[in-house]
Amino acid sequence: MPVDLQALYPKLVHLMLDTVFVVDGDNQILFVSDACETLLGYRADELTGTLITNYMHPDDLALTQASIMRVMSGQPHVDFRNRYLRKDGGIVHILWSARWSEEDGVRIGVARDVTALMEAEAELRFLAHHDPLTKLTNRSLFYDRLNSSLNAAHRHQSGLALLFIDINDFKGINDVYGHSTGDNLLCAVARRLEGCVRETDTVARMGGDEFTVLLTDIHSMEAVTRKIDQIITIMAEPLGAEFGGISMPSCSIGVACYPADGEDADTLLNHADSAMYRVKRRR
Repeated sequence: MPVDLQALYPKLVHLMLDTVFVVDGDNQILFVSDACETLLGYRADELTGTLITNYMHPDDLALTQASIMRVMSGQPHVDFRNRYLRKDGGIVHILWSARWSEEDGVRIGVARDVTALMEAEAELRFLAHHDPLTKLTNRSLFYDRLNSSLNAAHRHQSGLALLFIDINDFKGINDVYGHSTGDNLLCAVARRLEGCVRETDTVARMGGDEFTVLLTDIHSMEAVTRKIDQIITIMAEPLGAEFGGISMPSCSIGVACYPADGEDADTLLNHADSAMYRVKRRR
């Protein structure tokens, strides 16, 4: 017997994993498929008759209004992303495909939850420029920031300092207590170094147990010396109980200042690295 497709359409719509919205020209929701409860946490009957703009993230409202105007002018928008507020207060990232039905006077949209995708993309962008263990700036981004800071220092006739830091006897900790403890120690060092600098400064892990600190807008060597003393003092503080009584190792710090020790990134890095090894050998 022939299948009544017209009767099947509502069932098919409610079976979709994506959410179907039908909204009139005044932004009032006329219909929403069952999948919306998973998407936004609201049942269909809670949303019907309300304004769809009530659920948009306020920071995305202007951009979304522009997309709505585009769709209502007859230009379908099939790759629009924005954020909505869930019933439980959470935020969901949505990918939309929407078009205007002139004969019905309604906007038809299909919404897909891409929150996990957006979070994965953000994580990949973060990892491209940060050390995965300590979450500090990595070598590549640090080099970019150093070059940018050098250009700014040249324009404004200001100074900057580059600290190259090595954790003394770190290999011994790895060998005796294991790499897991070593990793936890590196993270502790990273947090302590971050606590010693301003928002305009940069702390990076260059690899292994080597870290760098970029101090911008420096006007005297005394300021650099005070910062080094602060780092040494903070690094000497005892580790938490989770380290089981392990002592925090000391560190060797080499310093290079712009413009006295070099005017380009490579020269400054080499100078600070060499200075650090001289300090380590004196131990």
